[in-house]
Amino acid sequence: MVNKILNKAFENAKTVNLSKDTKLIFFSDLHKGDNSYADDFRHNYELYKHALESYFDLGYTYVELGDGIELWENKSFEPIYKVHNSIFEMLKKFHRQKRLFLVWGNHDMEFRNPIKVEQILRTFFTPKNIEDKNLYFDLEYYESLLFEFENTERSIFALHGHQADYMNYKHWKFNRFFVRYFWKYLQKWFGISDPTSPAKNYKGLVKVERKLNQWIVRNNNQMIICGHTHRPRFPDPGDIPLFNDGSCVHPDSIIGIEIENFKIALIKWHYTLNEKKERVIFKTYLEGPENLNKYI
Repeated sequence: MVNKILNKAFENAKTVNLSKDTKLIFFSDLHKGDNSYADDFRHNYELYKHALESYFDLGYTYVELGDGIELWENKSFEPIYKVHNSIFEMLKKFHRQKRLFLVWGNHDMEFRNPIKVEQILRTFFTPKNIEDKNLYFDLEYYESLLFEFENTERSIFALHGHQADYMNYKHWKFNRFFVRYFWKYLQKWFGISDPTSPAKNYKGLVKVERKLNQWIVRNNNQMIICGHTHRPRFPDPGDIPLFNDGSCVHPDSIIGIEIENFKIALIKWHYTLNEKKERVIFKTYLEGPENLNKYI
């Protein structure tokens, strides 16, 4: 069943041209919430905002690989928009320059419905003119993306990754119910981990990675970049090319994947002290950059 789900996502993926000049930043699993105790994103808000502004200024295209918005613990988008308004304004800037790709994950799977997306846009993003109207209502969420190298048959398959997690793909509404009304309170009061999340369930995490690896091997070593498990992955050249961009809810850090000049790197934005012992935001390369030719 999982193999069929992944095959369908691959066949229906949005095709994007990848040239030597293309610069991409992949982030996933932000889980932006309402700034309450359940909002795992709030402590990394400044880090993420700083990183996003830097990537915009440097000409990167922003790719959000799912779970950008936490719609399991939150019934409404409104409080999320209000507390993270500046983030959405930055995303509008990327979109205006056609440098934005949004993928839905299991926690924002409602966005696979274009009618739901348009309802939210019409409610919170009032256009000022015809140009704005055409821009806002042209926004799409995708299940998956296929970055194709120009003049070759090589590509990178990008998706959230919950397609390899049957319960979180087919029965996401059932899992959402338990997270929204049950597990988040147990986590708050007793520290009990959410069993629906592979990020908090090691066996589930390993199972998801194993199924993705199996699909890659069956499909001519097709390179994948995904999220979902929150565990960063950057394989050595020659290993199964499954990459994971981590998440934006790590303690005091956000982790992502950059592609520039046909090279790929795993990066971390975090706080550090400068020479004056002042707290500043810094980017560290965790792995790479490595030439993409070693993986595709």
